[in-house]
Amino acid sequence: MSDAGAAAEVQRGGELDAFMRYVAHERQLSPQTVRAYADDLREFTDFLDRYYGAPEWLWGGVDRLAIRAWMGDCATRRDLARTSIARKLSAVRSFYRFLHVEERVQANPARAARTPKKERTLPGFLTREQMDALFETATMRAQAGGFRAQRNLAIVELFYSAGLRVSELQGLGMDSVDLISDRLRVMGKGRKERIVPIGGMAVRALRTYYESRARIMGQATRPDARAVFVGQTGRRLGVRQVQNIVTDFLREVAGEAGLSTHSLRHTFATHMLDAGADLLAVKELLGHASLSTTQIYTHTSKERLKRVYRQAHPRA
Repeated sequence: MSDAGAAAEVQRGGELDAFMRYVAHERQLSPQTVRAYADDLREFTDFLDRYYGAPEWLWGGVDRLAIRAWMGDCATRRDLARTSIARKLSAVRSFYRFLHVEERVQANPARAARTPKKERTLPGFLTREQMDALFETATMRAQAGGFRAQRNLAIVELFYSAGLRVSELQGLGMDSVDLISDRLRVMGKGRKERIVPIGGMAVRALRTYYESRARIMGQATRPDARAVFVGQTGRRLGVRQVQNIVTDFLREVAGEAGLSTHSLRHTFATHMLDAGADLLAVKELLGHASLSTTQIYTHTSKERLKRVYRQAHPRA
């Protein structure tokens, strides 16, 4: 590599590092979001290395044609979904917005790139009968005794009761759960805090789990005293562990329907709206920044009502 190419690579890397420090420390985005930004920008960099065919390029020299070519590569060669491309474009836009504000580039070429129109897909959710079956299974196991079964019941109860994201539930601290006033203090996306009520069944499951948790914490050598949901060693459960617990229950009641941990959040929203809850209230409970994000659940409810109508009405 030439001296000019090496110097350009160092400059590009320094500007990327500055942006990653900005999103992690100043914007305080979640670790998952920071990792996603890093992955997306690394892929963007690799594409530009191939696109320009020489290492001397700089961020300030990238134009909208290069960004359009990268988006085309994502769609054709890599066969990525529109939602994935839109997310990656958002990362590139945020990066260039940072560079422009910091006066490291003269213009933001990503502003001119059109966001791919997203496919509107209805989220998967469980019926009330399936939720009843799930809780029946989880409750029977918890009643048989055992720390893990009681913890797992508390996890699914809290997911459904509060409509949490998996990262929100996994990251809960003991000081965020108020079983006197029956509510949670939740840290959502973008470090935005919200207060969420929790139902009586979830409170009961948490109280029972806390008794077993206390015994585990008393025996652990290095317990994570702040974490709500812990394993046998007293350490906080990881996101993947929480996902595995929930998906095991989902497979039992829904088979291989492709449901995920997030399906309990979808189920919470759908059942609330089916029961007549106000859309704005559900938006606040879910911690959505935009009402349009919440509105997809009204489509879910309408589709279900259409199916019921077609099945039941004699002239449908």
